[in-house]
Amino acid sequence: MSQKLAEEAIVSNFSEHDANGETKEGDTNNETDHSIFSMKNALWHGGSVWDAWFSCSSNQVAQVLLTLPYSFSQLGMLSGILLQIFYGFLGSWTAYLISVLYVEYRSRKEKEGVSFKNHVIQWFEVLDGLLGPYWKAAGLAFNCTFLLFGSVIQLIACASNIYYINDHLDKRTWTYIFGACCATTVFIPSFHNYRIWSFLGLFMTTYTAWYMAIAALVHGQTEGVTHSGPTKLVLYFTGATNILYTFGGHAVTVEIMHAMWKPRKFKYIYLLATLYVFTLTLPSAAAVYWAFGDELLNHANAFSLLPKSGFRDAAVILMLIHQFITFGFACTPLYFVWEKVIGMHETKSICLRALARLPVVIPIWFLAIIFPFFGPINSAVGALLVSFTVYIIPAIAHMLTYRTSSARQNAAEKPPSFLPSWTAMYAINIFIVVWVFIVGFGFGGWASMTNFVRQIDTFGLFAKCYQCKPPTPLPSLASPPHSYH
Repeated sequence: MSQKLAEEAIVSNFSEHDANGETKEGDTNNETDHSIFSMKNALWHGGSVWDAWFSCSSNQVAQVLLTLPYSFSQLGMLSGILLQIFYGFLGSWTAYLISVLYVEYRSRKEKEGVSFKNHVIQWFEVLDGLLGPYWKAAGLAFNCTFLLFGSVIQLIACASNIYYINDHLDKRTWTYIFGACCATTVFIPSFHNYRIWSFLGLFMTTYTAWYMAIAALVHGQTEGVTHSGPTKLVLYFTGATNILYTFGGHAVTVEIMHAMWKPRKFKYIYLLATLYVFTLTLPSAAAVYWAFGDELLNHANAFSLLPKSGFRDAAVILMLIHQFITFGFACTPLYFVWEKVIGMHETKSICLRALARLPVVIPIWFLAIIFPFFGPINSAVGALLVSFTVYIIPAIAHMLTYRTSSARQNAAEKPPSFLPSWTAMYAINIFIVVWVFIVGFGFGGWASMTNFVRQIDTFGLFAKCYQCKPPTPLPSLASPPHSYH
């Protein structure tokens, strides 16, 4: 009994420390008082449950908020709503599995006396510690590729959005500009330091979502509007994989957990974040699709159809800032991986680490210029990468980790209270693997790649201004001569 209590004390020890090995919630009164009055701590050092919730909520939906009406036009209203709810709960479950595996990995390492001071645990390391090097390689390949293209999507989206305010520069030029702006995220050390950004990011998506819903309802249905979706299997599964991508934003779950003062409290945070995100995605996508219908099939970005106004311009600007934040969220795990490769991860100098991280930004910038259409990319990334990274790999990894009776008996985290049976957990995991592999990866991969190739054939690589209207002519200073004939 005493040995068991000792082991539990060791296991719980990591929950009282942050990523830098500093005690947080167990601080002395003096240290707590200091943190209360420190503006730097209030804005910069975040590791509470609320910080994690803000990070998950603001990171889960960014530019994809503007493409969901496009997905509804491909799926139809009913399928769009049902698939959002279905994939939302599916994503919450696999985020829970990832959190369980993180706790299992870290508790085992803590028992071995391993210290994680100045070291951020990542998903591929969890897979390596629990299942071996082959799983590490798979996790690293899928996660890094997903985050790479996630960052590319944010850059493309920045250029697409600002174009609706200022169309005197083409989208490719705007991509150059925002690539330079987003490169400044190399100075943000870790997810501890996203407290104020996560809070602002959630405010921005909340404003944009409700602006979209209200603006669409005020605008009303366009004359002769039709809602014919779904009409083609290619379009249907393209839209479905975009929604799969929407609720598959937890490629950074482990990093967010590691930044918490008490990582064990993460278990249900992603579910609570998803429930809030439903209040943003469902009303906005449904209202815009109701108003514009099939017209959305040729407009992946909802901003292109909503009437120009001060409210729309405010939404565009807020989404631009939010995309900068989301770019940082997607790139930070890539920065960590690169730092570990070149041996700079435990360097304390922010400037040295920032300089070492710059090579990560350059290929992202280049890819954003090659493929300037983020709508089809969302679907392709969802089918080919998110399906494995977010759904299939966590479910299989959980089953393999607890495949023996001794592993289940000594598990750091037991099955949840609402599902206390290991058999039921295995049944859900098997369902997720089969469903996502067949529907998400199989049909979704076929549909999204067909659509993706069609976009390249239609618009070409390195498109200067994808889906742009003719440029607005500048007013002439001198009036043209009048003709009397």
